[in-house]
Amino acid sequence: MNKKIAILNGSPRRKGNTSTLVQAFTKGAEASGNTVREFFLDKMDIRGCKGCFGGGKNADSPCVQKDDMDQVYPAYRDADIVVLATPLYFWTVSGQLKCAIDRLFAVAEGNPGYRNPEKESILLMAAEGNGFEETVYWYDRLMDHLQWKSIGKVLCGGVTGLGDIAGREELEEARKLGVSIR
Repeated sequence: MNKKIAILNGSPRRKGNTSTLVQAFTKGAEASGNTVREFFLDKMDIRGCKGCFGGGKNADSPCVQKDDMDQVYPAYRDADIVVLATPLYFWTVSGQLKCAIDRLFAVAEGNPGYRNPEKESILLMAAEGNGFEETVYWYDRLMDHLQWKSIGKVLCGGVTGLGDIAGREELEEARKLGVSIR
């Protein structure tokens, strides 16, 4: 059975190293018959969460704020797998990705006890260095709190400039992770 995959790409560079990881993953996932929808968050109008607890009243547009998250919500709701893709910025995920994740709370607000929809998840990450510990810790705790199942992480360090990821084994790792989804 093929799966529906929503990718939240938090990179500000459409042709950057994180986006290249996303492309490799997508190629593998689609080769296995999965449906992939990528959201390039940097080019979307997504405002920060207001913490108003006013969401969840409308399943199609659960947040009181009306912006481009209304494009993400239906794909998120229907997705079997949510891919969090981000460069490492100041030892954590990019602001673009964090902002979108915060706004997903509006979906949980429509459920008893703020229960999140059941999902599987993947972390794709590129970085100049190799200090992924804080982000992996955050991601693992997020999976615990959301009660999602992490099915993989691809972390590629040592890629600073555009194209530095070319030829790296992590691209094949991302592609194979995509292929493995059935």
